[in-house]
Amino acid sequence: MSTQVKDIPATTMIGVENRHGLDQHGLTPSGPVHWNLSPAQLYEQALARGEGRLAHMGGFTAVTAPHTGRSPNDKYTVREPTTADTVDWGPVNVPMDPAHFEQLRSEVIEHLNPKELYVRDARAGEDPAAGLNVRVVTPSAWHSLFAYNMFLRPDDATLAEQSPEFTVLHAPEFKADPERHGTRSSTFVVVNFAERQVLVGGTRYAGEIKKSIFSVLNYMLPAQDILPMHCSANVGDEGDVALFFGLSGTGKTTLSADPDRGLIGDDEHGWGPDGIFNFEGGCYAKAIRLSPEGEPEIYQATQMFGTILENVILHPSNRTIDFDDAEITENTRASYPIHYIPNAVLPGRGTHPRTVIFLTCDAFGVLPPLSKLTPEQAMYHFLSGYTAKVAGTERGITEPKAAFSACFGAPFLPRHPGEYARMLGDRLREHEADVWLVNTGWSGGGHGVGSRIKLAHTRTMVRAALSGRLDSVATHEDPFFGLHIPEAVPGVPDAILTPRNTWSSDLAYDQAATRLAGMFRENFEKYASELPEAVRAAGPK
Repeated sequence: MSTQVKDIPATTMIGVENRHGLDQHGLTPSGPVHWNLSPAQLYEQALARGEGRLAHMGGFTAVTAPHTGRSPNDKYTVREPTTADTVDWGPVNVPMDPAHFEQLRSEVIEHLNPKELYVRDARAGEDPAAGLNVRVVTPSAWHSLFAYNMFLRPDDATLAEQSPEFTVLHAPEFKADPERHGTRSSTFVVVNFAERQVLVGGTRYAGEIKKSIFSVLNYMLPAQDILPMHCSANVGDEGDVALFFGLSGTGKTTLSADPDRGLIGDDEHGWGPDGIFNFEGGCYAKAIRLSPEGEPEIYQATQMFGTILENVILHPSNRTIDFDDAEITENTRASYPIHYIPNAVLPGRGTHPRTVIFLTCDAFGVLPPLSKLTPEQAMYHFLSGYTAKVAGTERGITEPKAAFSACFGAPFLPRHPGEYARMLGDRLREHEADVWLVNTGWSGGGHGVGSRIKLAHTRTMVRAALSGRLDSVATHEDPFFGLHIPEAVPGVPDAILTPRNTWSSDLAYDQAATRLAGMFRENFEKYASELPEAVRAAGPK
């Protein structure tokens, strides 16, 4: 299913050329260099080069197999004097020595120089006092369109003058040699903070481009007293901002795309002295089983010119998209500019959040669908970053499997998770934000026995929490997890609010809850010694 690039006559197309040339990155291209092309120009190039196909209604489709998701085990940070004592080295932040980086970079440049190249100058970070000017250099037209969609888009005058502060050299068809380059496989995502450069290769999955810059911001912004966050954000008519943290599949994008609230952004934000701001200019939504009834705003965006659809299946007769077909992957994706969502907030900035929501998809079926957290519980669950994978989503998983990802984004955290947790705790206390834990997973039993909590009920609970209608509602404490469960939520059956009441067997529930509580405690041990007693005591009993 992989896409082959055709040999076609190469002619330089006119976009907006930046005065800062490619020589500063070590590149001396011998072929055409296309600067900051428009989406229409990139469509023409990508289709002519055989990089993908046109879908019904105008979306561009590309296949990235065999890589249909991120490759976290192939991510590296160059260990040099500026990072030696500030990066949290370990299985997430694997060090690469400068010599291996130089060897790899020289071969990536040698690979790119004879190719037709596409340059995209952009920005990451809506706060004018923070963020980065980003440049992406790639031999792939559709990946340049992806960078256009996902990063902020400066006007033409700015594009011509903007100096790149971090550069991504993207070589999707170049394969590393582990022996020569110090990598684990032929795939690599390498960040060099001293050189302000990212190397991406051996994978066509576009998400590596945006997530590499997210990792960069996660390292740089805390030094500016800005908390980088893997979360979506929206805002109500009264300026009440809400944040939604959650791992993939928990509903972060779905629940933040609320027609009654403005969408600030769906994935990456900073929380600074003046409030929150979006890092991106686009959305990268999961598309599997997408429907116009369940997620109308996102569905509509997939039917528009300029949207990129990764690894979806097209009906051969008319090229409509079969969103239910996971033949290539469950991780089908749609990339589109944020203004394709009708209620997008532009520019993507907001005040200090009034409400923070942690999303989890609990496949064990024991966490309540809605519960309120104390500030100490908020720090505990932020560091835990819990969700659960279900049987069938990955090879070898035959029953629910707990997944803990610190700060709901461990693969993107160059610093120790405790730094981000402390920053969040300080902000929650300073701005008196309410924090809720929302389970979008199973009720009445675990996966295979119970049923998934209805999206309509989850939406109703989230809207009630955001509106303040639950501020005076009585709560009771969950005996296993210490969570504070509302006695009633308007529009939601009382019976589903307390998970033990939904199971047919109290004993079976107690056993499942005890098991999950133990997993929480075991996972949290690695943070316990560095945190106050009140946070350590805020977890399951």
